[in-house]
Amino acid sequence: MIRQKVYIVMGVSGVGKTTIGRLLAKQLEIPFFDADDFHPKENVEKMEAGIPLKDVDRREWLENLALKITEWQGKSGAVLACSALKEKYREQLKVLPQEDIRWIFLHSDYDVIHKRITGRKGHYFKPELLQSQYETLELPSYGIHIDVDQSPEQIISEIMENLKKKAEIGLFGLGVMGQSLAINMASKDYKVAVYNRHVDKIEVDIAKNFVSENTEMNFEGFDELKTFTQSLERPRNILLMVNAGKVIDFVIEDLLPYLDKDDLIIDGGNSHYKDTIRREKELKEKGILFMGVGISGGEEGARKGPSIMPGGPKSSYKRVGPILEKISARDKYGDPCCTYIGPDGSGHFVKMVHNGIEYGEMQVIAETYHLLRFHTGLNPLEITDLFEEWNREVQSYLLEISIDILRKKEDETFLLDNILDAAKQKGTGGWSTNAALELGVPLDTISAAVMARNISGMKESRTAAAKEYESQILEKGKIKELRNALFEAFKASSIINHAIGFDLLSIASKEYSWNFNLSEIARIWTNGCIIRSKLMEDLVEKFRDHQQHILMHPDIVQEISTYRKSLTKIVGEALNAGFPVPVMSAAANYLLSFTTEQSSANMIQAQRDYFGAHTYERKDKPRGEFFHTEWKPDRN
Repeated sequence: MIRQKVYIVMGVSGVGKTTIGRLLAKQLEIPFFDADDFHPKENVEKMEAGIPLKDVDRREWLENLALKITEWQGKSGAVLACSALKEKYREQLKVLPQEDIRWIFLHSDYDVIHKRITGRKGHYFKPELLQSQYETLELPSYGIHIDVDQSPEQIISEIMENLKKKAEIGLFGLGVMGQSLAINMASKDYKVAVYNRHVDKIEVDIAKNFVSENTEMNFEGFDELKTFTQSLERPRNILLMVNAGKVIDFVIEDLLPYLDKDDLIIDGGNSHYKDTIRREKELKEKGILFMGVGISGGEEGARKGPSIMPGGPKSSYKRVGPILEKISARDKYGDPCCTYIGPDGSGHFVKMVHNGIEYGEMQVIAETYHLLRFHTGLNPLEITDLFEEWNREVQSYLLEISIDILRKKEDETFLLDNILDAAKQKGTGGWSTNAALELGVPLDTISAAVMARNISGMKESRTAAAKEYESQILEKGKIKELRNALFEAFKASSIINHAIGFDLLSIASKEYSWNFNLSEIARIWTNGCIIRSKLMEDLVEKFRDHQQHILMHPDIVQEISTYRKSLTKIVGEALNAGFPVPVMSAAANYLLSFTTEQSSANMIQAQRDYFGAHTYERKDKPRGEFFHTEWKPDRN
């Protein structure tokens, strides 16, 4: 469906707004309206008397125009001739998403316009008011700027050329995710300019080839920054899809000479949230807007609809939110899996925690597969059957793709058996652990998953150690006896892993004043992203009426109480049989620690006070009172 647009032809009186507006409307085959026709009678009388209008005079007029703009956009679109001299007036008229309202600024030298006005007859605008209009005029940094010291035919031609060539959003970086997102946006009727650097013999004609391979899409491709930025509507919206880290800073530095005030840079990569906070502050000083946007879903999600987590200024989200929402996945009710997360680095923080939960979910599936394959002796196809049975209940995307992985063969061999058992982590998992340490939040399962990847990378050391310690399976497990317990342990580990991740979000929200809506975050994770599942859909509802730790929700308490024996049983059996289960173990330990009224920390506090005089609190005294003891016995 093509979105209808409203074109606002603006400028001081005498630039030809009405003439050009009518010609443009005819060219576009849409209605024309003159804002002057909507002035109340009192305003017209003032202008006829040569009295300049004040802001209070314009309020009702602008409010009425705003309503009309919304009405016109819902029909066939329209061209509106309106002076809109001040930015605050234009802000009142920005009632549509940026891509649905187009600004055309007509201008020329004072002498040119004054000559035109003095030659007009029968118009209530007096020539002596022109100077006040020039003094009032605040030049827009956006829209199409046209010098009217030329024929109407030339002006219309120039406007049409600009309307034709300007893209609503620019995408910088045509890697796998960048290409998929560009195709996604173009398929939603957005005009997209794409850029990729050109490096001889390394990255050659990437943008050009991408455009030529997708001729049915509304793309323009560039390998020069100047022409790329010139192709964009103002204020510009540029989505960066490049590697996180210093590369982002280098890209921003390269872009800055070609940007104007209120242009917006959107970082769609997995950047660290503290870098995002820093970049937003630095760019704000230069008049440039910045957003950190988490995007989850991989290549397929990026193309068909990812889960999107935007953070940054609310005004920036208002500007590009409609684009992000339109390209995102949809939840079961048809609503976009995209929502405004909060200010500064909050979007990237939420994406970081998403990835942390993802680490835990992937590891617990891997541990379950490993036990089934090498402890119970099931072959991959038998494990596939079991996972399919489980997934009818849990509806986990990660379990779904694990089923496809288990089925994949290379000749007559299962491909999984030929994959080296050394995993990597890109940073977001480790960042989650660091953030938890800074905030004082336990992150057992996610940290265990990160460390499991780290130790898997020590392949040579592990191989040597296995020989030294003569590692072996001590006892074969019986699938009939373990089947139900293993499924319950799997479900318990997953619930605890999610609870840990959302607890980190909750604490960070309070610490940084981000005011997270956990139910809404869970909702946008129900489709498009990697950790979508039936559990996530359940959490949407649970967080609506329960703001405490999710393990305290009555339904979860009942469910975990049913599973906890199976969890500790499987962990114990796995360890006794010689199988590491770091995430299941971490989940069991977290649960025991979380549900234990008397912990071992009293000994820790006593030890700290003994060697460092750190003091301690007492059970029999009010909280907040601290004590110190001379622990060393008197030998006399």
